[in-house]
Amino acid sequence: MIELVSHKLCINCNVCVQVCPTNVFESVPNQPPAIARQEDCQTCFMCEAYCPADALYVAPQSHTNVAVNEDDLIESGIMGEYRRILGWGYGRKNNSELDTAHQLRQLPRPYQS
Repeated sequence: MIELVSHKLCINCNVCVQVCPTNVFESVPNQPPAIARQEDCQTCFMCEAYCPADALYVAPQSHTNVAVNEDDLIESGIMGEYRRILGWGYGRKNNSELDTAHQLRQLPRPYQS
């Protein structure tokens, strides 16, 4: 679930507002977007993947809020981690083949009659 829009890293481009499929963000004039509807987040990581400033943190837990500290996340290098793993951004090697989300389709499905 989306947990943080970093006010220290965000460049106010509103790309996250545009790419979010569930309209979680709200544009704020001359400020970083606000997380307006966190409960609608589907933990798809689209916002984090498209953020050119690596200013978003999406926690992998999709069912509950996670307490985060902006300074700790920045210091740890976890901000924009999904984007880095994919290799998106200038000067990065495309690593999209390392994204394992496609493996979800290979999980056994419950029997349906």
